[in-house]
Amino acid sequence: MTRIVLGPFNRVEGDLEVQLEVAAGLVQSAQVNSPLFRGFEPLLIGRDPADALVIVPRICGICSVAQSAAAAAALADLAGVTPPPNGRLALHLTQATENLADHLTHFYLFFLPDFCRPAYVDRSWHADVVARFAAQRGSSVGPWLQARARFFHLAGFLAGRWPHTLAIQPGGSTKATTAAERIRLLALLREFRSFLENRVFADRLEHFAALADADTLSAWAAGNPGDLALFLRLAGDLGLERIGAGAERFLSFGAYGLFPAGSCGGDLAVDPLDTGKIVEDVSHAWLAGEVPLAPAVGETLVAADKPAAYTWCKAPRYGGAVAETGALARQLIDGQPLLHDLVGRHGASVTARIVARLLEVARLLPVMESWAQALRPGEPFCLPAPLPDTGTAVGLVEAARGSLGHWLSVRRGRIERYQIIAPTTWNFSPRDATGRPGALEQALVGLPAGEGALPTVQHVVRSFDPCMVCTVH
Repeated sequence: MTRIVLGPFNRVEGDLEVQLEVAAGLVQSAQVNSPLFRGFEPLLIGRDPADALVIVPRICGICSVAQSAAAAAALADLAGVTPPPNGRLALHLTQATENLADHLTHFYLFFLPDFCRPAYVDRSWHADVVARFAAQRGSSVGPWLQARARFFHLAGFLAGRWPHTLAIQPGGSTKATTAAERIRLLALLREFRSFLENRVFADRLEHFAALADADTLSAWAAGNPGDLALFLRLAGDLGLERIGAGAERFLSFGAYGLFPAGSCGGDLAVDPLDTGKIVEDVSHAWLAGEVPLAPAVGETLVAADKPAAYTWCKAPRYGGAVAETGALARQLIDGQPLLHDLVGRHGASVTARIVARLLEVARLLPVMESWAQALRPGEPFCLPAPLPDTGTAVGLVEAARGSLGHWLSVRRGRIERYQIIAPTTWNFSPRDATGRPGALEQALVGLPAGEGALPTVQHVVRSFDPCMVCTVH
């Protein structure tokens, strides 16, 4: 048995280390280490609850809107307030802007450059991939960065700034949209649609979103000049649709009032979400604790010399099961037929995760156009949300990478407990007390590794889109 340590991974938000046990050229077991302790949960204790709206967005510079939205949702739950229609639409638009940008940033800047490696130089597609996706110089990289910058003007109109907006509040959004700004929002969405339909999909968004199974998807990609079709052709050549399955369940907290909350297992039958089934195990984390705890009563206490620990990441479990979260989980729980067919054939593969993210882009942008149309300038965007001196609350949202939850309790007007479970905490969790590996740890077993092996381990890791700074608090 040979031990291989990979890390830190480049193109990852925060540090990531993966330790592999390899025999006969194949991964026998894996341990995923998040080596950077952040400490936002204890930092919040003793503060005014409203301070969370300023502090938690700083957890991450990529998904700060998601953190803001989760904190605002928790405080709205605490206050017992529901944002007005304009406020809900503005929140949906702001979150969707960040999530769509994250999906495509992952596709162009984090994931596809791995296929430019010299290991693939003999593949028929390699020269085309290098020409389009090589870091800093690929022909698709510059246009994406320009489209991304213009797309984020939406966040300016909707939330005043990005990242770390303060416009997202328990009662809605304090950045009311004027009639002129609404016209500009629609123009920006049309411009972004043009980029997607000309370069990413080379097809109408609605046509791609209607593809119903793997055979139709393969036929669509065969003669399509777009960037997604090129990925699908290389993925088929490498067999990426057959590697990367890991977790026993899929989990979604529901998004935008569009994608439902729930969970499903290998048979893809959906069960309603039950947050009472969520616990965090710290048996293999450098954190103190004897038994798994529900996040509402969870603690974050450092135990840096703990035997058998190998990461700062806790191990969330849903009903005792290892759960995967992300765009794939959202689309499966929504019953999307193409993803059901892909996963039904080969499991939660690398290909399925990438297709799910791009399919979500194709499905969501037309809905964003309808949300912008539905805004009513001059009507309220935010309601008062006075906070009680005592209470408990939870805020659940979906970031691009998956389910994000904030649990807090308040006593005498101060935060008594604040616990956060981020998407990468689910997907990159360590073993639990029963020895069950986390989702990525399971997905890596059986992959080729070691000297001379193609970089399949990298592809599986990146298909989950790690954001390690969100993982440990």
